[in-house]
Amino acid sequence: QVQLQESGPGLVKPSQTLSLTCTVSGCSITTNGYYWSWFRQPPVKGREWMGAIAYSGSTYYRPSLKSRTSISRDTSKNQFTLQLSSVTPEDTAEYHCARGQVASRGDYWGKGTLVTVSS
Repeated sequence: QVQLQESGPGLVKPSQTLSLTCTVSGCSITTNGYYWSWFRQPPVKGREWMGAIAYSGSTYYRPSLKSRTSISRDTSKNQFTLQLSSVTPEDTAEYHCARGQVASRGDYWGKGTLVTVSS
């Protein structure tokens, strides 16, 4: 069974960098054909795909977030990480990691973690 678990601070100050880690079990993040994505859902808004890292290590980003987003991985720990820089209160959202067979979709999801940007 594939399981994903997000972890990281629940509160980040404005202008700082938000950093979240997704720990995966049941599937190697280097397994051919899978993409490992980050999504977020702000309060009272729809879910938004932020970016992904492929099994190959290639990365893909939402154009509107590309300048602030970085996704990396640690294959020895079977984890991938999201960094979002220069955050503002508008970045307050529930953040989810997911596995998909395309970069912007998910078939297995983490439960999500709420990140609040506030001073």
